[in-house]
Amino acid sequence: MTDHHLAEFNVARLREPLDAPSMAEFLALFEPINALADSAPGFVWRLADGAADDATGIRPYGDDVIINMSVWESREALWDFVYRSAHLDLLRRRREWLLRMAEPETVMWWVPAGRIPSVEEARERLGRVRRDGPGPEAFTFREVYDAGGELVRS
Repeated sequence: MTDHHLAEFNVARLREPLDAPSMAEFLALFEPINALADSAPGFVWRLADGAADDATGIRPYGDDVIINMSVWESREALWDFVYRSAHLDLLRRRREWLLRMAEPETVMWWVPAGRIPSVEEARERLGRVRRDGPGPEAFTFREVYDAGGELVRS
């Protein structure tokens, strides 16, 4: 365990309201994918509103945008969940339910281990990566920085 964990925040614009029949399959996938995340190696925490075990009720960008936020022990743990688990199938099908956004949809940043970021902080970080591009304070999988602020070369 390190002294920092990786926070991740993403947004998605819905093709239809979540209660539309065309969104039923998408909604049905939330519970198993969230359970998969919760049990994944390196998982620390994920955002959920009080009414559900997901964040679909939290809409800081308006009714047509859903958010997700989680914290992981490392970039590798998050990568493995996103791209090496059943989550990848959902990711591949996302355009069935979600619209493509012109701006970055995801941001990552380091937080001290044990600290849970706020939605307000996440929005600020996403705004930073949208405005300035990736950097040590707000980055993406394409351009990753370590907890010390150094660009990670692959």
